[in-house]
Amino acid sequence: MTEIGKRLGVATVILILSGAGSAWAQSPAKPDDRHAGYYYPEPETTEIYEARVPILPGSNRVRRVGFVTVMTREMLKNSYAPQFAIFAKGEDAEKLIITSLYENSFNTLYRARGLFAMLTAIARNTQLFREQPESDRYTFFDLAHLLGFKQITFTDGASFAHQIELR
Repeated sequence: MTEIGKRLGVATVILILSGAGSAWAQSPAKPDDRHAGYYYPEPETTEIYEARVPILPGSNRVRRVGFVTVMTREMLKNSYAPQFAIFAKGEDAEKLIITSLYENSFNTLYRARGLFAMLTAIARNTQLFREQPESDRYTFFDLAHLLGFKQITFTDGASFAHQIELR
């Protein structure tokens, strides 16, 4: 198990995927997104999230890929098929992509917010989060920033996509 897997724990990792949203400022998508049209449709909306935690020292490509690997492995251990896929892209695996695997599931911004809220609940149960001061105020987006992700794109896998820039 990777270092991040040991620190987060199995149940925590699964919960992390259910994070909560922030102020969802909707704006047009970035025109220079090379992953749009391949992994997800052009994002209809974007937002900027000002993280409340710094990037964890040592958060690099290996740590981010390890996080995604642990999350995926844990979801595949369930007695049911995963509801979504999670993976990292970009030169430094700095872009987190979450894709619904079912029709008519997570196909609106409101459903995406619900998923992020659930992932936040999971994140708050991780040892990594509990070690942070005021961790009950942090979201899944804060965890992603802590690991060094710069962007999260959520898609229903068909026609809807929303993108969050982490700062």
